Amino acid sequence: MAKSRQVPKTAKRRLAILGPIAIFLIGYCIFTVVTTTTSLYSLHNENQKLTNKLENLKSKANNLKTEITKLQDKDYVARYARENYLYTKDGEYVIKVDDTKKTKNQTKKVNETQKYIYYGCIGVIVLIILFIIIKHHQSKKKKNKKSRK
Repeated sequence: MAKSRQVPKTAKRRLAILGPIAIFLIGYCIFTVVTTTTSLYSLHNENQKLTNKLENLKSKANNLKTEITKLQDKDYVARYARENYLYTKDGEYVIKVDDTKKTKNQTKKVNETQKYIYYGCIGVIVLIILFIIIKHHQSKKKKNKKSRK
């Protein structure tokens, strides 16, 4: 029989006092690291979004500057008014074609199809997980029956 080494009472007291303090400090450090990491991650995402927004605004500003220079031309203004505001020259007729309904219906169909594919994939994954759990449970039962015999 091996001798068990006895721990002095002072060491036990020291461990009883310093153990919870050490555990609290380690927990606090882990909590601080996790919260700092999540805040840095969110700030990084916000920085990317704002950078993208700034780039979009710069491109819009450039487009507006070119539009201003184009609007100085009288021929461009006349063509722009005919295209966007349905103005006509003498002897011209305006035929308006509305194709927004087609594009809306097509995007709805695509969104519905994507939704069904998504739900189908989730269903298959759930079924696979259930199958694995059931097989694992059955194999445990077989092992228990073999060990009992």
